[in-house]
Amino acid sequence: MPLCLFAATSSQGKLRDFRTAATTHSIAIDPLPGLAEIPPPEESGATFTANATLKAVYYSRFAPGELVIADDSGLEVDVLNGAPGVRSARFAADVGLVDSPDANDNTDVWNNMLLLQQLAGVPPEQRTARYRCVLVAARDGHPLFAAEGTVEGLILDAPRGTGGFGYDPLFFLPELSQTMAEIDIETKLSLSHRGRAFAALLARLEA
Repeated sequence: MPLCLFAATSSQGKLRDFRTAATTHSIAIDPLPGLAEIPPPEESGATFTANATLKAVYYSRFAPGELVIADDSGLEVDVLNGAPGVRSARFAADVGLVDSPDANDNTDVWNNMLLLQQLAGVPPEQRTARYRCVLVAARDGHPLFAAEGTVEGLILDAPRGTGGFGYDPLFFLPELSQTMAEIDIETKLSLSHRGRAFAALLARLEA
């Protein structure tokens, strides 16, 4: 019987990434049961590790005896002193760019638009950035393992590609001459921050 991990995320993009990475390890990934009804904790940590640990510990209390994983991940842009960093998902919301209650969720659109505005006029060679992901596994309110993954790239001045999510259409991989939104899911998982963090976490669990 394969090992089953419960992921404390409702993001379909993250679940897809985790499940693709898990297929080669005979591990099942399912969303935490009843996640939608659980009040989310305040992500008050100043680092990805702090937030991932906070979430893993918190959500593991709702699945006694089970392994629960939680991640915190985001984009770090060097010329912006590491921003948006831990505020990546709330980058635009922090400055008041939000949808009306009856609108579709355009969070990614707003975040990418704000990033492009803040990088206006910055030459290509200075638009270096990285995706960073920290994954933590916990059981019964106790953190067990943590793993990290990063991938380096450049921020384009216009989006390219229709795959992925978040900042993927702007995150350019020079070695492939493609953005994260242009590569296939298998390639993405082999080199992405989330794929690398997940592979490192599985190695620790399997050991």
